[in-house]
Amino acid sequence: MAHVTGPQFIALQVEDLEAAKRFYTEQLGLTPTDQGPPHAVVFDSTTIPFALRTPNVDLAGSTKLGWGIALWLGCEQADTLHERLKNNGVEIIEPPFDGPFGRTFSVEDPFGYRLTLHGTPG
Repeated sequence: MAHVTGPQFIALQVEDLEAAKRFYTEQLGLTPTDQGPPHAVVFDSTTIPFALRTPNVDLAGSTKLGWGIALWLGCEQADTLHERLKNNGVEIIEPPFDGPFGRTFSVEDPFGYRLTLHGTPG
């Protein structure tokens, strides 16, 4: 059965990526990796990957709670889960695609939070 397995990636959306990278590397001691797209800095973290990224929404103009937080959840059978959510009327924000962390898609939860799910295809 397709199901969510739990949080597997946390990213903070920041307005100044380079300044944020400096703080997290120089002040907190995190080490950036070569993994991730050009608009993000992914760190070498041991429990759950952690990243900083440029916003994909207007943070200053948003009134939505938690809009600057990107929550990624691991899942099994991403395509099957996508179809089930779509068929159940869940708003699909981004259709499935093959990304650096596996088969990936994004949905909006009932409260307006964006959830990105990634994992195995199928």
